[in-house]
Amino acid sequence: MNKFYAKKVTIDGQTFDSKKEALRYEELKLMQRAGVITDLKRQVKFEIIPQCKTVGGRLAQARYYIADFTYKERGMLIVEDVKGYKHGAAYELFRLKAALMRWVHGVEIREV
Repeated sequence: MNKFYAKKVTIDGQTFDSKKEALRYEELKLMQRAGVITDLKRQVKFEIIPQCKTVGGRLAQARYYIADFTYKERGMLIVEDVKGYKHGAAYELFRLKAALMRWVHGVEIREV
C-alpha cells in the first residue's frame, strides 16, 4: 500500500504512485504535444548529498532526490513534484530535499 492510502495507477505501461500524479502526467503529455513544453521525463534522479567519509572513516552513501517529472518550458528546466498532502514527516523531508536542490543544483522544485 502506498503512503496516505493513495492507489497506484498505470498509464501507458508506467505505474504512478497516485491518481493525482497520473492525471498530471496526462496533462504534461498534452502540453508536450501542443509544444508548450519539451523533453518530458519521469523519475529523474538528482544527487543532493555526495558520497563521503564519516568521522569514523566509513563511506556514507550518496543521497538523492527523485523528481516526479522534469521538462523544459521556454528552454528552462522545470522540476516538478506532485503532492497530495502538505503536512507531516514525509512533507518535511520533501522540504529538506527541496532546499538541498536549490542549494546544490540551483533548481526550485515546482509543487503541484
